[in-house]
Amino acid sequence: MTSTTASLATPSVFPRHIAVLILLCMGCSFAGNHVAARVAFDDGAGVLLAILLRSGGTLVVLAGLVIWQRQKIRLAPGAWRWQLLLGLLIATQSLCLYSAVARIPVAVALLVANVFPILLALLTWALGGSRPSARTAALMGVILIGLVFVLDVPTRLSSSDTVGPEWLTGVMLAFGAATAFACALWITDHKLSQVRGSVRSLLTILIVFCSMNLAGISGAIPGGLNLPASQTGWFALATLMVLYGTGFIVLFMSAPRLDMPRNAPVMNIEPLATLLMGWIALDQMLSAGQLLGGAIVVTGIVLLTYRRQG
Repeated sequence: MTSTTASLATPSVFPRHIAVLILLCMGCSFAGNHVAARVAFDDGAGVLLAILLRSGGTLVVLAGLVIWQRQKIRLAPGAWRWQLLLGLLIATQSLCLYSAVARIPVAVALLVANVFPILLALLTWALGGSRPSARTAALMGVILIGLVFVLDVPTRLSSSDTVGPEWLTGVMLAFGAATAFACALWITDHKLSQVRGSVRSLLTILIVFCSMNLAGISGAIPGGLNLPASQTGWFALATLMVLYGTGFIVLFMSAPRLDMPRNAPVMNIEPLATLLMGWIALDQMLSAGQLLGGAIVVTGIVLLTYRRQG
């Protein structure tokens, strides 16, 4: 009887081919969200407006799910400040990444932002966790070498043309997004691991939505709430809202059944899908050297996040 109750309480894991297919679709959904964002920005839409629509739509659906499941919004007294910090970090990550997407090719922004596993490993070590193994350190080095090619550093060093401020700003914003996300993951794992995932997700999106509203009302980011100039921009905003919301909600609902420790590296399809979509929708094609660097980065991250099954 006890074993039957336990099996009912714990959702069964999807067959691996189903889990991989879901994660591939989610990675492509998130990639499409970033490409749609660039289309909206090119049409004059503000970064804050895009984040507000994205987080607002997701917030409504998440709130409905939490109410439908009759879950209580309850945190331990000491957890509230960490939850607030988590929400602000995700807001910062969203703002930095969208701002980077508005300045540099979408695939480059995503590849730079996807170095967060390196930063998370270093942060965990700095805050008293285990030291990265020799294998991890070697893979970090491989990823950094790949980034050198993604950013086209050899060509830029050999060229007499100066690097434009928009390029440098975009790269730094993408790296800032990676840093904020790494810190958010550390807090989730070490300070909020006992909080139910649905409640943590709802509160995080609520904080993102509120902070973006405050930033818009205060005028902290000039032009952040600018409206698109045409129907193309509005369609792109609607698309990013649907793609991000669908990806986030499906991933949130399916996570217990996806065997994430084993299958999470599949999500690294996102920068590759972004590269293809960026080429089709935005005519953003990277050079051969950048493509090679992107392949190195994605391979390194997959190996870095891969966990051998015992």
